[in-house]
Amino acid sequence: MASTTSPSLSISSSSTLIDGKTIRQSAAQCVTLPTLPPPPAVQSRAAKTTAFCRKISRNVVSMATSTGEVATVEATTAETATTELPSELVQKIQEAWDKVEDKYAVSSLGVAAFVLLWSSTGVVSAIDRLPLIPGVLELVGIGYTGWFAYKNLIFKPDREALISKIKDLYKDIIGSS
Repeated sequence: MASTTSPSLSISSSSTLIDGKTIRQSAAQCVTLPTLPPPPAVQSRAAKTTAFCRKISRNVVSMATSTGEVATVEATTAETATTELPSELVQKIQEAWDKVEDKYAVSSLGVAAFVLLWSSTGVVSAIDRLPLIPGVLELVGIGYTGWFAYKNLIFKPDREALISKIKDLYKDIIGSS
């Protein structure tokens, strides 16, 4: 049988020289292993998606326009529109907060909603660890979704009745202006 040796695996033994004679010490053998290669560059999923979307938008813009100058102008206007969005959103939130009369009650409801959401995630994760319960609940959810679609979404009169119920509920919650 032919023996194969790895070039990166080496065995060395230390020896000492006493009175011109070499004495081998068998207990002091050392084995060296090759080092691992560096890990690949890790990018987050969001960064990959953003880069992919930019690439697609550049391709679409370049196909739609005949010159590169127009494409850069359109790309810069799209970027400025996305940077203006958060400031507009913050201003709308500040205006809505200024209109609120009972800020203590709204803050309390917000904190209660956060605590309820946090505790419900704990309950759901505990139920998810049980053996048969997640599968049964999934089947119940699929069944209810099918029933709801059949009762409210398939036929036009049922859809119109559902839409009117949703609009009435929206008016009740928001109030008529």
